[in-house]
Amino acid sequence: MQRDTITVERFYTEQSASLPLKLVAGATGLKRIIREPTVNRPGLALAGFTRYFANKRLQVIGNAETCFLKSLSAPQRQKRYANLFSYRIPGVIFSRNLTPDKLFRQAAEKAQVPIFVTPMITMKFINLATIALEMLFAPRSTEIGSMVDILGVGVIIRGESGIGKSESVLALIERGYSLVADDVTRVTLLDGREIVGTSAEVTRNHMEVRGIGIINVADMFGVRSIRSEKKVDLVVSLKQWEEVPDVDRLGMEEEYVKVLGVSVPHITIPVRPGRDLARLIEVAAFQTKLKAAGRNPAKELNDRLIAKMTASKPAI
Repeated sequence: MQRDTITVERFYTEQSASLPLKLVAGATGLKRIIREPTVNRPGLALAGFTRYFANKRLQVIGNAETCFLKSLSAPQRQKRYANLFSYRIPGVIFSRNLTPDKLFRQAAEKAQVPIFVTPMITMKFINLATIALEMLFAPRSTEIGSMVDILGVGVIIRGESGIGKSESVLALIERGYSLVADDVTRVTLLDGREIVGTSAEVTRNHMEVRGIGIINVADMFGVRSIRSEKKVDLVVSLKQWEEVPDVDRLGMEEEYVKVLGVSVPHITIPVRPGRDLARLIEVAAFQTKLKAAGRNPAKELNDRLIAKMTASKPAI
């Protein structure tokens, strides 16, 4: 598990399209670190109350703060700006295309704090920026294995090289399911409970098929055959038949693996010539979907057998 260092420059670069931001001052401070995955409106700090000032967050200034600052004299504003920038705030964003005054820009340049302007209304920007920051701050890792979306069930398929992962994924795509990632799946922990898988940007839509080479899945099978990200619902491990001495024939015991600290259902499928791995993975996904809906065929059959045995037991 890893947590990246989130700088203002990274936030600006990665979110400039979805959160239209324009840098207007303080470019020398773009390497400042954002330490908390949310934003703050510094109205109280600008009014002089800084006891609980959330200075580790990006600061957002809207109409209310701007109108308040306009009501102050130039010397008062200069003093408030100096007080604001005495804290190591990561950066300041003015919403609604509001323009920071000359004194504000000068204070920002002196303190080396980047200042941005966005045309978005304040609350909409705060909501979208918070979501973006939560994604940037989310713990992430990589899983060695391909990922497929099977009727809404996100399945990571693991196994040693040459065991048949790519062939299984290809067969599943041919049946109308969607490729999420090939060989290496990037996983991210959201809200501390949900694992989302995706692929590296550079390899997205592509997969390697041994003996053929690299293929473009979207071009070959259509846009329906790919998906950019999907929640991880199941991990399937393909193992050689002789490496799985104790095969669970009933499916009574549920197995889990830890992915970024979260327990994810896990199934081991023994591999040997003649077995249709794609079909088995497909059925495993359907089984997981049934269990999520509260249906467990193995338990239902076991309960029926116990009930029948109890009913047929002779009275003493």
